[in-house]
Amino acid sequence: MMPPQNGTATDRRMSDDGLCPPATYPDVFYDLDKTRSFRSLTALTPNRAKFEHRFRVTVDEERPPSPPPKGEPSHPPATDPYDPSLPSLPFRNRVAHFTWAWYTLTMSTGGLSLLIISQPHQFTGLQKIGLAVYIINLVLFALVTTLLVTRFLLFPGTFKSSITHPREGFFVPTFFLSLATIITSTQRYMVPSENDPNSGPPGLLWAIQVAFWTYLILTTLVAIGQYSYVFAAHSYGLHTMMPTWILPIFPIMLSGTIASVIAGTQPKEHAVAIITAGLTCQGLGLAVASMMYAHMVGRLMQSGLPHREHRPGLFMCVGPPAFTALAFLGLARSLPADFDHDMDGFLDTSMIRTMAIVGAGFLWALSFWWFGIAVIAVVLSPPKHFHLGWWAAVFPNTGFTLATISIGRAFQSEAVAWFGTAMSVVLVVVYLFVLASCGWAVWRQEIVYPGRDEDVADH
Repeated sequence: MMPPQNGTATDRRMSDDGLCPPATYPDVFYDLDKTRSFRSLTALTPNRAKFEHRFRVTVDEERPPSPPPKGEPSHPPATDPYDPSLPSLPFRNRVAHFTWAWYTLTMSTGGLSLLIISQPHQFTGLQKIGLAVYIINLVLFALVTTLLVTRFLLFPGTFKSSITHPREGFFVPTFFLSLATIITSTQRYMVPSENDPNSGPPGLLWAIQVAFWTYLILTTLVAIGQYSYVFAAHSYGLHTMMPTWILPIFPIMLSGTIASVIAGTQPKEHAVAIITAGLTCQGLGLAVASMMYAHMVGRLMQSGLPHREHRPGLFMCVGPPAFTALAFLGLARSLPADFDHDMDGFLDTSMIRTMAIVGAGFLWALSFWWFGIAVIAVVLSPPKHFHLGWWAAVFPNTGFTLATISIGRAFQSEAVAWFGTAMSVVLVVVYLFVLASCGWAVWRQEIVYPGRDEDVADH
């Protein structure tokens, strides 16, 4: 391929401003702008800052716009992606950008309903409030699913493109995380007494058991299948690492959390199998998340904190150790009182519960460390525009709060219990703030609008 001759648009842009003589660099720039990164190219210029701005404008002008989803009318790209003066679009055009990330709303709402009923300090009417949140979450889950299916039906091919997208694809597991909160909340609200499991609707315990094993199988396929596809089809630089990379392993990890909630009301022969499977899955999830933590720390050390718009996503790192601590305590508590694997009185229920308390304390500290990192990052540079990633400030911190409450119960510490209550109040405030921001963003077309959602490579 021949380089551009003198007098082309590219040469004129470089020579008019006196950045470099056309005869000196044209061959170099023509080759490098197709083979090198933007940073490498600008590093070779004698006047880097001025050329950097000029080259960025040149490239942006000449790069063709991305095609709209199949079946959606095209529209001119926005100069400012958050320009409030942009035209309003009809429902059909906006639903084309309704992504899997909307399940972050339902998994956060489901987590809130579970948090309400788990409070150490109850008052009259609190459980009714929690039940109302549980029902609202079911309605929201149905609504989100309906809108997502509508997108796939109106725009054929978007289902495949959504699950294979380098960004939106990582949010597919949020569907299963929402299911996890529905299963656990159903157990807590429909089977209110562990002493009398049959107090709920007939057949509910069997249905919950079937739901658990079905969930475990599906999330195992997601954990293996999605990572296998990502390894084969995409290539990500370390500097682009974000906590969303953890999401494919998150659902199977919550199998342990589900097991810790439902095992205590299951018959003994089924309870031990559920606990064993839950502990195994929880270990897998934490192990893979720990490997991802190594990449996350490397990314932070090498490239610094993410852009301000993505910093709330750092709260996602709080989740794995917090939910594992919660699962340890719940699984140990759900063991039958006469459990003794070797029948020698050594590894009995009391010993396992002691080990669970110690492990939960260690893991809680790791969650606290990530929580502090995320809070400082967001405070230093708060995001200015709403993204569905803001829900990361709710769901992972729900697990952190539940783990705090469970540790307080295990140690029988009233101070820790009140600390967990205070955390719960703050989390409810955060939930309401994010919910209001989400509704306002939809109204102002900051999300569910072309170029502003997770179906683009970046905002």
